[in-house]
Amino acid sequence: MRPPPLGLYVHLPWCVRKCPYCDFNSHTAGDNTPRQRYVAALCGDIARESVRADGRVVSSVFLGGGTPSLFTPSEIGQLLSAAQAALSIASDAEVTMEANPGTVECGAPAGYLAAGVNRLSIGAQSFSDELLATLGRIHSSEDIHRAVREAQDSGFDNINIDLMHGLPGQSVEQAMADLGAAIDLDPAHISWYQLTLEPNTVFQARPPANMPDGDLLHEIQEHGQALLAEHGYSRYEVSAYSRDGLRCEHNLNYWSFGDYLAAGAGAHGKLTTAEGVYRYRKPANPLQYMNTQEAGGIETEPEVLGDDDLIFDFMLNTLRLKGGFAEDLFVQRTGLSSARLLAATATARQRGLMERDDLANWRPTELGHRFLNDLQSEFIAGED
Repeated sequence: MRPPPLGLYVHLPWCVRKCPYCDFNSHTAGDNTPRQRYVAALCGDIARESVRADGRVVSSVFLGGGTPSLFTPSEIGQLLSAAQAALSIASDAEVTMEANPGTVECGAPAGYLAAGVNRLSIGAQSFSDELLATLGRIHSSEDIHRAVREAQDSGFDNINIDLMHGLPGQSVEQAMADLGAAIDLDPAHISWYQLTLEPNTVFQARPPANMPDGDLLHEIQEHGQALLAEHGYSRYEVSAYSRDGLRCEHNLNYWSFGDYLAAGAGAHGKLTTAEGVYRYRKPANPLQYMNTQEAGGIETEPEVLGDDDLIFDFMLNTLRLKGGFAEDLFVQRTGLSSARLLAATATARQRGLMERDDLANWRPTELGHRFLNDLQSEFIAGED
């Protein structure tokens, strides 16, 4: 198989406070968070990832968390310099950093820009102070406006705002007010996604009252998509909307079943080789991760994907794309045949969840988009 594009994901796992809806590998930061030790471990990890990269060009870098903006611009610059030294980073690579708008944790945007970050993803989640409190966020609506304006004034022209909908007690009008406030800030990209009660979260154990029902969620979705389109935001994925073609290239690589290197506590990677496609991960606990890296980066064995896992992983990602995927992409990225694709999609097509056009492009139907989780579950091995 021909290797697909390659990205680099770097995980920085600490937050000021763990949000009750969050199921990411994040940990509460204290006064003695070992930032420098962790950055040193990351630099060693990235250097060892160069063996996996094997000279391939890295087209995007994503610093996720946790809250990467808890780290100073100098520390972010240190790890990006390590990536430049170890890997072949494209000169026009997209370099995204997640940041929270709280003043406690948001460093000077100009410093991050100078360190090599060229795309900022700001976790607003809501512009309602009441709903922000319900979500356990430590910032205010005013903090969001200030953070975005400071980033724009510092020279960032590629900014994403993360925004949730389907919040406890939220009406269509309130959801549109949130979305309108984000649009008014004129970001290049808006990630607008529904709050879900994920396993192993506080919200899953103790669900908040007045969660919107399915009909209300659908109404919010329809109104929001129309509002975003009216203001020039093009939807290219389930929850991703961009202006002027400024889509998130790193996430597009995930959704197109591309490859990505992994550095950091709990980070997952995926690579395509002559022997097949495999996944690997780093230890999730930050202390264990640092100890492992300081001992030379000893890891568990990678997992080679069998045919059923390949199909499921491919569909889990590509079916999120508004335009679906080309049949040729399935063959190239999985090494499986068109006949295998036809057989794998038979039930989904019979249920009216998926369709193929005359140019061999596959996509979810309108029904499939609305019930995407049901469609994706069609491809879990052994599911009926």
